[in-house]
Amino acid sequence: MSTQPAGPPLLIACALGIEHLALRTGDRSGAGGQVTVLRTGMGPEAAEKAVTRRLADPALSEAAVLATGFCAGLAPGMHPGDLVVAEETRDPRGTVPCVATELLVKELVRALPGRTVHTGPLTGSGHVVRGQERSDLLATGAIAVDMESAATLLSAVRTGARPVAAVRVVVDAPEHELVRIGTVRGGISAFRVLRSVLPAFFEWHRSLLLPRR
Repeated sequence: MSTQPAGPPLLIACALGIEHLALRTGDRSGAGGQVTVLRTGMGPEAAEKAVTRRLADPALSEAAVLATGFCAGLAPGMHPGDLVVAEETRDPRGTVPCVATELLVKELVRALPGRTVHTGPLTGSGHVVRGQERSDLLATGAIAVDMESAATLLSAVRTGARPVAAVRVVVDAPEHELVRIGTVRGGISAFRVLRSVLPAFFEWHRSLLLPRR
């Protein structure tokens, strides 16, 4: 998946085995530098530990970090297979702004024509969110929720200044609530979408490698 690095490497973090499978079987040919896909395990604590440990590797000490995988949409009208590009991630410990989100939106639209891309705050939770709690989180201004993105990005910036971003695929939405996350197995639209996001991630990473004027 790697080419000779032309600048800081890219660390792509996901939580679940099914997410990791989607990323491993996607198109990796357009990488613009060293790329590592890390499966952190489920939940904020697992994400924090895995990302902190991996970024302690001198080879990844300056890596850009992108959190990805599935999420729950909070806004009415969201559908499984929609994309969420976080403008920032939030959890009780802090807020992390994301970098070059406009480019990510542009490249995701190019890679996945016809898919809806939502932008806004992505909030973190320590558990699967359902029912009234979903409405409560929407009232804070967040458009989606997952368990790892906020912890991933907060851990990443705490280990050193670096570009960070989060892109999630909606698998659970107000009108399409899942009983459990395991029901994403079976090749539904969210899995297929996640398999197709890598070219957009690589273009985002490539833009970070360009010399700044």
